[in-house]
Amino acid sequence: MPNTYQIGEVCQILAKDNPELRGKGGCWAIVSQVNDFSCTVRMWDGEYAVGLQHLKSFNYLPQECQQIQSLSDRLARIYSDSLEETVKSLLQSLGKLNRPYLTAVEEKLLNVLESEYGER
Repeated sequence: MPNTYQIGEVCQILAKDNPELRGKGGCWAIVSQVNDFSCTVRMWDGEYAVGLQHLKSFNYLPQECQQIQSLSDRLARIYSDSLEETVKSLLQSLGKLNRPYLTAVEEKLLNVLESEYGER
């Protein structure tokens, strides 16, 4: 079966029984590289190589993919290994959104994190 994913496409991670994807099930992921049997994808906390059986497209419209790309860029500017657990938990929950937009409250929370951690 050929790899039909496109760069910039937003997929959901299906962790199944893959130990490398533990805790990533349900996360959105943006395809950054298309290989024969896998894709390199960007998640809320970095880039991962993921086999095709662990990806499922959200079938978002191009504009919705751009909204997730923008969210991903914002999270990448905040994320680091040294963050407090509560901050990591919030980023992770934003990394599991199954819709391409933030609610007003999520936007406010992310703004707080950006003002606290964004300029490092």
